[in-house]
Amino acid sequence: MNKGIWYAIGAYTIWGLFPIYWKWLHQVPAGQLLSHRIGWSFLLLGVFILATRQWASFRKAAFSWRVLGIYLAAACLIGVNWLTYIWAVNAGFIVETSLGYFINPLLSVLLGVFFLRERLRPWQWVPVGLAALGVAYLTIVYGSLPWIALTLAFTFGVYGLVKKVAPLNSLYGLTLETGILFLPAVGYLLFEQFAGQGAFLHDGLRTDLLLVGAGLVTTVPLLMFASAARRIPLSLVGVIQYIAPTLQFLIGVLVYREPFSQHQLLGFGIVWIALIVFWTEGFFAHRAAVTLQTANSTG
Repeated sequence: MNKGIWYAIGAYTIWGLFPIYWKWLHQVPAGQLLSHRIGWSFLLLGVFILATRQWASFRKAAFSWRVLGIYLAAACLIGVNWLTYIWAVNAGFIVETSLGYFINPLLSVLLGVFFLRERLRPWQWVPVGLAALGVAYLTIVYGSLPWIALTLAFTFGVYGLVKKVAPLNSLYGLTLETGILFLPAVGYLLFEQFAGQGAFLHDGLRTDLLLVGAGLVTTVPLLMFASAARRIPLSLVGVIQYIAPTLQFLIGVLVYREPFSQHQLLGFGIVWIALIVFWTEGFFAHRAAVTLQTANSTG
């Protein structure tokens, strides 16, 4: 099997198992978890760039006002996304977080239509409408909008939109994003330490190691994903990406026994049908395009 496929499977499997990692740190407030994730990720990425002698290249590419402005927006979006996800996992909403990442590809399609002037084929509107129907049904069931899922989908979708115009590769981009957030994160952690509420160095060696490891579990799948994206088509990456929310969903229901009613099953089912229609339509459209291109080249 193509090495890129294994990299993609590895990256999305790690992301899918994230709820277990954050559950191990359930006693640490979400703000501190986020700050440690940012801080240790930046330090690890910085060491990697220095060790591979890429610092001069990174500095030349990253240090301009235009680039910094783009990545400031990206940093704010990914910060909100990470904070929402960490809080939701430890508050018992793993199932709803998975819904956010199931919805995300369809929301990204809509963002492309409205902001990048992309055009949808007629059948592509069907899954978008079905996803909206699923969210509307879950809103009625919950009695309120599934705000966790929508926040995750929206922030990650807009983050992807920003990255469309971002000039840096994934390694340099995440380094700059975490670098922008590094000082506020460290400042918050110091404030919590002086207030006597800091978990680091006060809650046992296991907690300290897991907090430091937050940087590792953030950067490793990202580097694996970057390697995968260079080796295999993005369409294949798009199919493999559903490993992550599927694992999150199964972990929430089967491992942590989060409630999942028949009404929720119906709402999720509508979204899953939307995804099946979306990818089926994409498969046949791609095949038709390849057939037409082959016919034109031979004719």
